[in-house]
Amino acid sequence: MTSSTTAPAGSTRVDPASGDGAPVDPDRYVVVTGGPGSGKSTLIEALAREGFAHSQEAGRGVIQGQSAIGGPGLPWADRALFAELMLGWELRSYELAGRLAGPVVFDRGVPDTVGYLRLEGLPVPAHLDAAARRFRYRGRVLVAPPWEEIYVRDAERRQSFAEAVRTYEAMVETYTRYGYEPVELPCVDVGARVRFVRTELDGGAVAR
Repeated sequence: MTSSTTAPAGSTRVDPASGDGAPVDPDRYVVVTGGPGSGKSTLIEALAREGFAHSQEAGRGVIQGQSAIGGPGLPWADRALFAELMLGWELRSYELAGRLAGPVVFDRGVPDTVGYLRLEGLPVPAHLDAAARRFRYRGRVLVAPPWEEIYVRDAERRQSFAEAVRTYEAMVETYTRYGYEPVELPCVDVGARVRFVRTELDGGAVAR
């Protein structure tokens, strides 16, 4: 499996603060969350082209990996197992990000797995709740709202737009429960979204 966190060319690598991957400054861990098909990953790819380190989305990565090997850890086969695999992916992304200097943009975070289980009406295991409380990100979380004009389904994204809306609502509620402040991204072209993120991070003094 390839690394789930990608560093920009020429970035400085540093040792994580501790063996469990806790960073010195969680404020440099910038989460972008929301419903599927809302332009989230497109934004992160654009930020990566501008030099931001970033993680890969756990859900899509797990689906691709499990589909390639005929595994059962898929949202339409075993939702609890799918959630466990996503949690493992997110924790690995978090640990890898601890080796990088500067801000790291996360395509979802640990609380997204909690939100997924709540959305599906499944119990949230104590260890997952503990992980969401322990592995922290920047307090202001960027949220991509539902955007029907750009929403499309594909092999990994099977949800209807109505389900995408419910996912967005679940993520906002979940991150709020864990003490984060959701900041909604505007429904504008990707260049304008990149500028919005840069302004948001500059205002929050996230050093580049």
